Amino acid sequence: MMSTISRWDELSFQNLSESHLSMNDVLERIIRFIGQDPKCAYQFVIGTDSQVHRGHTKFVTGIVIHRIGRGAWACYRQVAVPRQLNSIREKLTLETSFSQRVAGYFDSSVLGQMEDLLLPYVYQGATLETYIDIDAGTEPVVNQTALYVQEMMDRVESMGLYAPRVKPDAYVASSYANRFTKNRMVL
Repeated sequence: MMSTISRWDELSFQNLSESHLSMNDVLERIIRFIGQDPKCAYQFVIGTDSQVHRGHTKFVTGIVIHRIGRGAWACYRQVAVPRQLNSIREKLTLETSFSQRVAGYFDSSVLGQMEDLLLPYVYQGATLETYIDIDAGTEPVVNQTALYVQEMMDRVESMGLYAPRVKPDAYVASSYANRFTKNRMVL
């Protein structure tokens, strides 16, 4: 089932093997994943993509903890705006807002829990990078979103905890979340 915009604060995530994951469940899975190999380099990434369907626009926000070169754990949530959004700026703004909203739950104290697992191994290569992926490209000939990239990057940078990434590096938004936006859902 997919939430509508009126229930967007009811954060419930899923992946291919689990459903109805709360934010606490998601954090527990991430901590467990990092704890399995705390000597590695990690990227913690949040990104949102959207797809316009007849009568609604579907947004999917992905959360990925990527153990560089050694796997990942990921989950996503779906939200629908009960109208077709045709403005590229409006879609990109909402995508960025949804990512920021989820990132707000992973504040400095939560990110600190992840870092605490890695800290004893920092001289052995353990790192944690944090990103919000923006589903936009910077090449105006190829990407209609290029006009709004700087605005979205400034919004993410203003949060202070996450670095913004755009295409082609924004794989959580443009690849992981994108894959789940394609199917039309019944509201």
